Amino acid sequence: MGYRGLIETFRRFLPVTEKTPVVSLLEGNTPLMPSGYLNSIVGTGFEVYFKFEGLNPTGSFKDRGMTLAVSKAKEAGAKIIMCASTGNTSASAAAYAAKAGLGCVVLIPEGAIALGKLAQALIHGAKVLALQGNFDEALSIVKEITARYPIVLVNSLNPHRLEGQKTAAFEICDTLEGAPDYQCIPVGNAGNITAYWKGYQEYKKQGLVSSLPKLLGFQAAGAAPIVNGRPIKKPKTIATAIRIGNPASWKQAEAARDESGGLIDSVTDKEIVDAYKLLASKEGIFVEPASAASVAGLLKLARKGYFHRTSQITNRKLKIVCILTGHGLKDPDRAIKIVHKPKIIKADLKAVLREIGY
Repeated sequence: MGYRGLIETFRRFLPVTEKTPVVSLLEGNTPLMPSGYLNSIVGTGFEVYFKFEGLNPTGSFKDRGMTLAVSKAKEAGAKIIMCASTGNTSASAAAYAAKAGLGCVVLIPEGAIALGKLAQALIHGAKVLALQGNFDEALSIVKEITARYPIVLVNSLNPHRLEGQKTAAFEICDTLEGAPDYQCIPVGNAGNITAYWKGYQEYKKQGLVSSLPKLLGFQAAGAAPIVNGRPIKKPKTIATAIRIGNPASWKQAEAARDESGGLIDSVTDKEIVDAYKLLASKEGIFVEPASAASVAGLLKLARKGYFHRTSQITNRKLKIVCILTGHGLKDPDRAIKIVHKPKIIKADLKAVLREIGY
C-alpha cells in the first residue's frame, strides 16, 4: 500500500489512538525542491531548497493541521467546526469538514480574501460570513462562540493544528537526512513557525537529527506586529494570507526565533512581488504572494551578507530551506494584475511567425 497521509505516516509523534477516526485527504509528502537560480545569489557554500506546501490537497500547508484537528473533533463527537480566516484556513476547514461529514462555519474579513480561496470554502459547503472588520476581530468572535457553544475552533489556537503542521519539519529532515542549517518562512498568525520549531525539537530529542536550524521568519512590512513590537490595528499588504495584526501564536513564535538563534524581520510588498515573479520566471514555481515572503526574506538577508556572517566554515554546503506555504492558483487575480496580457492577432500562420521572430 502506498502513502496513507501524514497521520498514519507519523502516528507515533501525534496525539492519536486506535479510536481516532482519521480524516485524511492524503495531505503531506510535499516535495523538497532544490533551487537552481537562488544558489547563485546566496553564493558558494550554500544550497537552497523549497518546501512546496502548495501541493497539499487544498493548495496550502493548512491541510497538515486540519487533518488532525478535524480527526480529533470527530473523535470528540463534534458536529460543527468553526474558524476565522484570511483564506487558506477556510478552504482547508471546509474540505476536511466535508470529508468528515461535519458542518463548517467560516468568518472572513469582507473584501480581504482571495477569490480562489473563497471559491474553495463555498464549493465544499461551508457557511461563509463576511464581517465588516479585520481577521483579528473575526478570530475574537470565533473564540467567544466556540467557548460558549458546542462548536470546535480549528484555527491555530487549536493545539492539534500545530501538531499536524510540525510534520513538515519531519519530512524536511527525512529528505535531507538531517536538519537544514537555516529555514526561511512567512509569518502571519505565527502558528507555522511555532509548529516547525516543535517538529525539529522532537526529531532531535528522538536522536533523528543532530542539530537544529536557525528559523528566519518574515512578516509583510505593513503587517509586522512582531517586528514592530505592537499589534497593528489595520494591517496592510497584498499578501492576504499574512495580513494579520495581532498573531495568535506571537509569544511562541518569539520563543522559536530566540531558541533557534534566528530572527523575525519584515519585507515590503515590492520585495514580495519581486520574489513572487522570480519564483515563477526563474524556478518554475507558482506560489501565492504570502509564500514569496520567505524568498523575499532570503534575498534581503543575502544582500546584507547575513548567511556568510552567521555561518561557520565547514567542509559541506550549508542548507537553506524556504517554505512556500500556498499555491499561486489560490490568488490568480494577483498574477493577472502584474503580467502582460496576451496580444490579439489574426488567426494566420504568417502573423504568428511574425510575432515569434520568424
